[in-house]
Amino acid sequence: MKKKIMISIMIIVLLFGGAGFYILEQNSFDMVEQVVEIQTSEGKLTGTFVLPKKYTNKLGLVLFIHGDGPIDATHDDGYKPLWERLASLGYASLSLNKRGINGSEGNWLHQSIDDRVEEARQAIAWAKEQPMIDEKQIGVWGASQAGWVIPKLAKKEPLAFSLLLSPAINWVSQGQYHTRKNMVIDGYSEAEIQDKEAYDQQVLTFLEKQASYEEYVKIARENNLMAKDRWTFVSKNFLSDATNDLPNFNSPVLLILGAEDIHVDVKETERVYRDIVKPELLNVAVFPNADHSMLSKQTANSNMQAVIISLFAPRQITIPGYMDAIERFLKELPMHT
Repeated sequence: MKKKIMISIMIIVLLFGGAGFYILEQNSFDMVEQVVEIQTSEGKLTGTFVLPKKYTNKLGLVLFIHGDGPIDATHDDGYKPLWERLASLGYASLSLNKRGINGSEGNWLHQSIDDRVEEARQAIAWAKEQPMIDEKQIGVWGASQAGWVIPKLAKKEPLAFSLLLSPAINWVSQGQYHTRKNMVIDGYSEAEIQDKEAYDQQVLTFLEKQASYEEYVKIARENNLMAKDRWTFVSKNFLSDATNDLPNFNSPVLLILGAEDIHVDVKETERVYRDIVKPELLNVAVFPNADHSMLSKQTANSNMQAVIISLFAPRQITIPGYMDAIERFLKELPMHT
């Protein structure tokens, strides 16, 4: 009996050990990651600088610009599969921790979109000082809120290209779209949805008159109360609208959209980009089963599935074809012709 128990324990240990080894192997990426610090007048920024393991020529660079939230440089390792693909194409990647995260000084909730533009410019200036980087081949990848940062950045920096994932056009209408979509999915009645929309309009009125946080708290619903820092962030940014900045693009743009996005009205985004961005610069890739983050609808709706894929097959976490579309786009840029 003891022998059988010992054998069973050994089998379990081997199985778990084998699974652990497999997970480590799957999460080992073919690239070199370096921790970096960038000194700015607003305080130190920390981040990750990624290089191919081997290269002979100068490298292009992709600067990563995050969406909303307290995002670290790797986005909880979610960026790594794309970094690896970019490294295989001869690109370095640079991604910073948001202010207040992992040693970056300051508070990201106190930043305006213009502050984020200047932060991106500081990152680009740092990258240009790196001897292996071709300063004429510096482009950007950005998700969601980066859709308000990158078009402004394009006016101030000669970007080689821009990769935009799930950008919205207008902050207020994007919020309205997201609220209604979510409430419909969650089964709320039309009356409940309209009640929430009326409340949101009341909050918007307070934002428009530059009300204090204390004034806002008096009318806020307890289950929708923003923290003070969040109120500060929204107050600084709720007027954001990309429309007037889209003409700033003077280099190739890849607009990546997921048809199952419940955060952004992708049809509006595509229409506005097609109306304003020069046709010869704009490339659009729409993925039918993808959500806001290029996850499949099934993965996005299952935390368990997302965790399992992240552990055992991290390169398959995003929708098939997403990284391929980026690779095709980059290979068609002048540096590859």
